[in-house]
Amino acid sequence: MQKINYQKQLEKQLIQLENESVIPTLLLHSCCAPCSSYVLEYLSNYFSITVFYYNPNISPEEEFRKRAEEQKRLIESMPLKNPVHCIVGEYEPERFYELAKGLETVPEGGERCFRCYELRLRESAKIAKQNHFDYFTTTLSISPLKKADRLNEIGHQLEQEYGINYLYSDFKKKDGYKRSIELSHEYQLYRQNYCGCIYSKKEALMREKKVLEEKEC
Repeated sequence: MQKINYQKQLEKQLIQLENESVIPTLLLHSCCAPCSSYVLEYLSNYFSITVFYYNPNISPEEEFRKRAEEQKRLIESMPLKNPVHCIVGEYEPERFYELAKGLETVPEGGERCFRCYELRLRESAKIAKQNHFDYFTTTLSISPLKKADRLNEIGHQLEQEYGINYLYSDFKKKDGYKRSIELSHEYQLYRQNYCGCIYSKKEALMREKKVLEEKEC
């Protein structure tokens, strides 16, 4: 089975949009300001964007709020072609813990993460449908730890279910992740070394411990 190049698919879509007389609207689910930085820089040339910060996986609540505020600060700071708005979703950690039951020890990038993708993308599709957006998508594919093929498969399923266009993408392509690091430094963004949930944080701490132990050897 041939692997789909979602970046090329996105580029074809953007070429088509350049010929449109009206700027389409996009609901962009964002996991954090650093990951959204490059995506906003890129897509604001083609869309009127509303960022939807919805991440019930993040723990603790203080971390959720801090990342939300940093998201809003970035949007206010970046010189973007078209205006960008921001919606902060409800903090609903119980929804994440319910889907994570029995999968607590699964390594990052496995079934627990796939269910978390679906939770956040489904809420995004609902909001996009209710508010008559032309498209919805997510910044998640910019991370090297996130599987773009799975994200786009979920996006396709929700596109069919809700009757709203999903913008297929793999934002880590074309040095997108590298650019997000550069923008994070430029805007001095608060950046963590884990996705947000307590399970990914544990894995990050274990990685740090291993690095320190190797240096001591």
